[in-house]
Amino acid sequence: MADHRNANGQPPNGAAPGTGSIYSINLDNFSKRLKALYSHWNEHKAELWGSSDVLAVATPPPSEDLRYLKSSALNIWLLGYEFPETIMVFMKKQIHFLCSQKKASLLEFVKKSAKEAVGVDVVMHVKAKSDDGTALMDAIFQSIRAQYKGSENDAPVFGYIAREAPEGKLLEAWAENLKSAGFQLTDVTNGLSDLFAVKDKEELMNVKKAAYLSYNVMNNIVVPRLENVIDEEKKMTHATLMDETEKAILNPQLAKVKLKPENVDICYPPIFQSGVEFDLRPSAASNEENLSYDSASVILCAVGARYNSYCSNIARTFLIDATPLQSKSYEVLLKAHEAAIGVLKPGSRISAAYQVALSVVEKDAPDLIPNLTKSAGTGIGLEFRESGLNLNAKNDRVIKAGMIFNVSLGFQNLQCESNNPKNRKFSLLLADTVIVGEQNTEVVTGKSSKAVKDVAYSFNEDEEDEEKSVRAETNGFDPFMSKTMLRSDNHEISKEELRRQHQAELARQKNEETARRLAGGTGAGYNRAVAKTSADLIAYKSVNDLPPPKGFMIQIDQKNEAVLLPIYGSMVPFHVATIRTVSSQQDTNRNCFIRIIFNVPGTPFSPHDSNSLKNQGAIYLKEVSFRSKDPRHISEVVQQIKTLRRHVVARESEKAERATLVTQEKLQLAGNRFKPIRLSDLWIRPVFGGRGRKIPGTLEAHVNGLRYSTTRADERVDIMYRNIKHAFFQPAEKEMITLLHFHLHNHIMVGNKKTKDVQFYVEVMDVVQTLGGGKRSAYDPDEIEEEQRERDRKNKINMDFQSFVNRVNDLWGQPQFNGLDLEFDQPLRELGFHGVPYKASAFIVPTSSCLVELVETPFLVVTLSEIEIVNLERVGLGQKNFDMTIVFKDFKRDVLRIDSIPSTSLDGIKEWLDTTDLKYYESRLNLNWRQILKTITDDPQSFIENGGWEFLNLEVSDSDSEPEESDQGYEPSDMESESESEDDDSDSESLVESEDEEEEDSEEGSEEEMGKTWEELEREASNADREKGNESDSDEDRRRKMKTYGKSRAPPSSAIPKRSKLRQMR
Repeated sequence: MADHRNANGQPPNGAAPGTGSIYSINLDNFSKRLKALYSHWNEHKAELWGSSDVLAVATPPPSEDLRYLKSSALNIWLLGYEFPETIMVFMKKQIHFLCSQKKASLLEFVKKSAKEAVGVDVVMHVKAKSDDGTALMDAIFQSIRAQYKGSENDAPVFGYIAREAPEGKLLEAWAENLKSAGFQLTDVTNGLSDLFAVKDKEELMNVKKAAYLSYNVMNNIVVPRLENVIDEEKKMTHATLMDETEKAILNPQLAKVKLKPENVDICYPPIFQSGVEFDLRPSAASNEENLSYDSASVILCAVGARYNSYCSNIARTFLIDATPLQSKSYEVLLKAHEAAIGVLKPGSRISAAYQVALSVVEKDAPDLIPNLTKSAGTGIGLEFRESGLNLNAKNDRVIKAGMIFNVSLGFQNLQCESNNPKNRKFSLLLADTVIVGEQNTEVVTGKSSKAVKDVAYSFNEDEEDEEKSVRAETNGFDPFMSKTMLRSDNHEISKEELRRQHQAELARQKNEETARRLAGGTGAGYNRAVAKTSADLIAYKSVNDLPPPKGFMIQIDQKNEAVLLPIYGSMVPFHVATIRTVSSQQDTNRNCFIRIIFNVPGTPFSPHDSNSLKNQGAIYLKEVSFRSKDPRHISEVVQQIKTLRRHVVARESEKAERATLVTQEKLQLAGNRFKPIRLSDLWIRPVFGGRGRKIPGTLEAHVNGLRYSTTRADERVDIMYRNIKHAFFQPAEKEMITLLHFHLHNHIMVGNKKTKDVQFYVEVMDVVQTLGGGKRSAYDPDEIEEEQRERDRKNKINMDFQSFVNRVNDLWGQPQFNGLDLEFDQPLRELGFHGVPYKASAFIVPTSSCLVELVETPFLVVTLSEIEIVNLERVGLGQKNFDMTIVFKDFKRDVLRIDSIPSTSLDGIKEWLDTTDLKYYESRLNLNWRQILKTITDDPQSFIENGGWEFLNLEVSDSDSEPEESDQGYEPSDMESESESEDDDSDSESLVESEDEEEEDSEEGSEEEMGKTWEELEREASNADREKGNESDSDEDRRRKMKTYGKSRAPPSSAIPKRSKLRQMR
């Protein structure tokens, strides 16, 4: 087949001048591979090249048929193109080309390279159109005889490709003249096969690109098309599917692949088979029969793509409502296929691949041995099936790094019991393109999943048919029936019943898993977060370090972070961290008061830090007040103390957070290895600190991590690949931003903030507001143009992000990242629902492995594998919304509450939970989960003996359980604060608090301490400290008792009746 493509994709470096030729020969490749040819020929002359002294390769005329020839392969491998009707003769000192004038003008450029590479002269024999070439052939034969005349070997051995029959007048004349020339002939096919077996870097890249196209066609064209045909019950022939798939291969953009169409081709017409006729040979054809997707149907799909003439192959089997035999057979085939791939390593025998696959079948399903294919595949490259590299039990050749195999394994003509005679016979097939590396074996088509869960479909068509018949008979009555409560006259199992059965099985598994975990000690114990301790607070090391007094007034020492107070004629220093709140007040006599309250043990919001524990017998100063006639000075003092305290708290907070950080590896920059993958003009959340104007930055993917940086030197964040737990890409659809979100294993610092979630985003459109409030016409040209610009901008941003994600996914697909299991996950908007995870309503969306909300802050990322159970609360008739409580496997973590989910989302959430194998329960009231988890961890044995989580099952619990549930207490306010994420809670009781929390605490403290007027406090100043402490304690006790009763009692009787009254009023 004539190839009009540039195999190396480089600018011409060997084109005929003045001819306007688009062809070019890569002279570097030619020199390197010509050396390899002569070296291999000399080294393996006897065993592989038939002791030949001369090699002759004759390429036939171009053909419309798809075929693979050794002569064409040598043309492409050596010269970059196929040269039809060309004869090449290789000798020790000369290379002869017999061809047309046009080809000879292009081949002229290899003369110098051939001389420099192996010291041979290139001789051209130009054939006229009317000439049969006999005279030129005689000249070649004379040159051969002349070269070997007088040497030890007067009769040179002439090597040629014996398996290729001559085609066309030129090759037929060549064959006749060769036979009559009197040379000793030998076949050199084995030598060429071994020469092509080990690929260089350029060849490997061509195969990888071909495989990239193959698996993307399978993922983006074949699978969606099959699903669409089956879902909509269309009639489509195998041949039609073949045509659509072939078009996608020849036009890679249809499969979302950025490869030039002129560089790609098909290896063979795509193969689609179903029904009863199956043929597992690559020569099989897609027939005109319709695709069969009845119950127990099997669909085989095989796709092969070429890039620059290098082949790749992928084959997958899809099971429709599979029978037990089909499922087991597929699992055995998958295991055998993986085993065969696993032994393809340098130094192993080729026969080991088939032998290990056969041993898997013998062990797991010996009855299927007669149906197993006789080989596990072949070598692949320029030829779809490379001779000499057949993966069968008899091939003892040694595998070398750089070899490429098409590992193809199947079961032919298996029999199963089926009501449909069309599906009683079936076959299974799996094929992947595998590159053998020095260290690892790379499955370059592995991105197309062959796991059972991804290829087995269950459509329950009979159930849907029954549903339609019921609706027809009832003439449309019962319009409010839930989608999951489909009935049938034959009493078939409904979707709700199937879900209930699956949930019952999940409950059994979950209780067993929880029992094992509690028995093993993991997850046991329930300890609240321990407050962090502060370091020793030292303002001055000695009295001599005190600053000189400036009058008998309050002084602020910014350098030593101290406040000096005049007490009994002396300036007494206090470290600013010991101060809890400071406030000022002015009375009617224009006297200004400043009141300072200190952190002392025993008061609310003041944990026992290391200082109080060291000095347990000490007497503490709780508060102090000063009076002044200068309101300006008082105001300045208050402001300075607050500012200094805020600065110290922020610094200590950052220091404490950094102390708990896990040490990360150092980022290795891409440098000369490869150009870093870059995405520009991104904003980051959480934002960097500082008061300057925020500026966008650039995200780059390097060798072992990502780096985000702006033009400011101190604004830089490194995210190591090993620290990424989940990566998300969410394009803008109904949101204003397109984002990349990384949820990490360990915290990192972004600016001065400690976080496990880092997000990079771009606003796809500007938020604008029309002044004047006037409405514009929908047909306003300016409005239409503006909307079009916004759509174009959004599409471009989404495409840029998608390109970045695809390239990083390819980077993560390299062998060194296999253990990290990294891939960008995309939220499934169609499964999303509205809810309140923290304080504001948000749109929460599941992904394949998480439940996320990535637009509003704080972000929500819940890993599904960390969830123990889900409890749906306040579920009942007449309720407009309900709550979802997520209980984690780590019982030390607080539960996560998502409130106010619309009841219309209930069925969808149940279906999603059931599909992801998460056990869920329903209850009519909210439960006190902190108390429940404490009870479980305190006495896990009783929890297990009493049925585990089944106490939440309303269907099996007694009616008496309702008062018990109500006794747990309905506390929306408390539970909201308790169900904050672990990242937000850890420091809530620490001396080192965030700025916002400190301001809130100071306000609460001010209200608590300022319950009485200043006059009353002044009159009571003469009372003993003990009495004041008792009063404070009694107030605190009273508040604590109110909280305790609120937690232990049932919800107020007005809570639920109020709703019913509202409904009656409507």
